[in-house]
Amino acid sequence: MTRPIERSAFTLIEVLVVTAIIGVLAGMLLGALGQARARGQSARCVSNLRQWGLALEMYMDDYDDYIPRRGQGVQPLMLIDRPEDWFNCLPKYFAMQSYSNLVAAGEMPRAGDTSSVFIDPTAKDPGSTYFLPYGMNMYLSPWIRPAQHNLREIPNPGQLAFMADASGPYASTVPSRLGYTVVARHAGRANVVFVDGRVQSFDGSYLGCGMGEQEQPDIRWQTLTTGINQAPVP
Repeated sequence: MTRPIERSAFTLIEVLVVTAIIGVLAGMLLGALGQARARGQSARCVSNLRQWGLALEMYMDDYDDYIPRRGQGVQPLMLIDRPEDWFNCLPKYFAMQSYSNLVAAGEMPRAGDTSSVFIDPTAKDPGSTYFLPYGMNMYLSPWIRPAQHNLREIPNPGQLAFMADASGPYASTVPSRLGYTVVARHAGRANVVFVDGRVQSFDGSYLGCGMGEQEQPDIRWQTLTTGINQAPVP
């Protein structure tokens, strides 16, 4: 009869080494999955902003190059029933109800609603009455101005921001030290759509998120138009 081959069991050190290797590999996998998820969320945000930019172009085609009203400025959003505000007049261009109609129907877009063009999938609701994680440029078409801004009166509109990632409680935004600031929530970067419909991602410090507007050669917030305009915002 053949004698069975004896096999030695794993030692404690070997078990610990294997466990450590598995832990490292799992951590690397989770990190890669987290990065992929973040990239996907940022891409969805870019897609949303691109749709808002396209809606702006169609609106200007319909209204002789006028730009929608920005909504309220430095105050949290409370007035939602003005049809000229961007969140009410632009949604129809991608077959959606206005924001005011959605609220009236009990269908207000909320954080985590990834099917809504109103919602950035990474945005968190701080508990505001209304939640708009995208904000229109605070300097564009403010209500203190008798008429909305017109594209033809704006110098270099391709450099002018139209909409950007925002904190949620406000309808309009600009880089600032205050609560309505543009928010860099995509790995320290913020997505911006320009008046010409182009979307670009910027480092938050480059824009001045949480600090105040920075003068940069490829993006600006102030319209540089004549007449009554929103005063520079801190």
